[in-house]
Amino acid sequence: MKFTWFNLMPWPYLPDDFREKHRSVWVDIDQKLFDPVKSHEVYNTYMDLLEYADTLGFDGLGVNEHHQNGYGIMPSPNIIAASLARRTKDAAIVVLGNSIALYNPPIRVAEEFAMLDCISGGRLVAGFPVGTSMDTNYCYGQIPSLTREKYQEAHDLIIKAWTTREPFAWNGRYNKLRHVNIWPRPIQQPRPPVHIPGGGSVETYDFCIDNTYSYSYLSFSGYLRAQALMSGYWKRVEERGVDKSPYRAGFAQTILVADTDEEAERLYSEHVSYFYNRCLHVYPGFADAPGYRTIKTIQSGALSQYAPPTGGYSTLSWKELTEQGHVIAGSPETVRQRMEDLIKGLNVGNIFCLMHVGNMPADKCMYSTKLFAEKVMPKLRNMFPDWETDNRFWTTPLEKRVTAGRLPKEAPTGAELAKTYAVEA
Repeated sequence: MKFTWFNLMPWPYLPDDFREKHRSVWVDIDQKLFDPVKSHEVYNTYMDLLEYADTLGFDGLGVNEHHQNGYGIMPSPNIIAASLARRTKDAAIVVLGNSIALYNPPIRVAEEFAMLDCISGGRLVAGFPVGTSMDTNYCYGQIPSLTREKYQEAHDLIIKAWTTREPFAWNGRYNKLRHVNIWPRPIQQPRPPVHIPGGGSVETYDFCIDNTYSYSYLSFSGYLRAQALMSGYWKRVEERGVDKSPYRAGFAQTILVADTDEEAERLYSEHVSYFYNRCLHVYPGFADAPGYRTIKTIQSGALSQYAPPTGGYSTLSWKELTEQGHVIAGSPETVRQRMEDLIKGLNVGNIFCLMHVGNMPADKCMYSTKLFAEKVMPKLRNMFPDWETDNRFWTTPLEKRVTAGRLPKEAPTGAELAKTYAVEA
């Protein structure tokens, strides 16, 4: 099993009456609600938590890209990832990811991902999301019906830039480049592992199978509601005649651990309420622009990953959120049992652990994270013994990697340099 500690970086200062007085947390959110001075501490706290997860043995540290919103204040995950590449030791840097249809030209992604792989010593997991309708269509103005075509061209250009050893020209519909010859190149060859975040588009199934990518279903409705969609994915895998390695798939789950079930509710319920009622308060008109989803996906009945259950999240109690699988919370034993149900039921080898929720303070997050790392994660490690050697979907870092701050504190003197670089006459 691979466990990635994933941080959305939500804005923790949305007012109590946000849902009543503001139309949406995304796209047209009121600028006055953001305080740049407060953000200085917010960003650094979130980055500290990501670094803390590395010390506890999480396999990956997850970041992602969103725009003009209070749900996740990370428009450039590569900036966060660059810091993590320097200040962490072992965990993979999982960028889920760069919304590649938004880059002009997309070789910028190829270059920056290559830099991250080189800085981290081969620890990059690359993610290529299409991006939410809010981000791609409303914030960045992409034509909904062309978004996926543009995405496909961007993907093909990035992969060719990584894997071609000679300069080449690119004459696409959206990108025309006389010279493509990226420097640097990634350490991992022929390319870093790729995970494709999905939110319900069935075409993504074949895309992942064709390219040997891991399909990652990122949702906040929990594992019970995800079973139908994931069953569809595994059915397609079987139809295509490829192996059913659990590492072909991943799932994002909100996880909260305390000493007892009762303590979990006492510690975390307010933060869960904040997230589901404020951070997920998306105006429906922004969530699914006409043309954003394909006809095949609409016909399948797959819902947007931001689509709330009937009646909305605001009507659900803590008990309903946990019993229905939206949130897995409780004692280490309760969480272990529920996680086993998730892993077996969805057949997923990659878990993206959403352990920071809404406006949760750092001390509560550290407490929950440490309990999960020490009392839950070890018991879930060997869920798929028959596939433990399948490394196609994870990083292959250098065995000997340099660390930040390894230079001496003082510069050498001229005499010391003369001695070090002495040349015989």
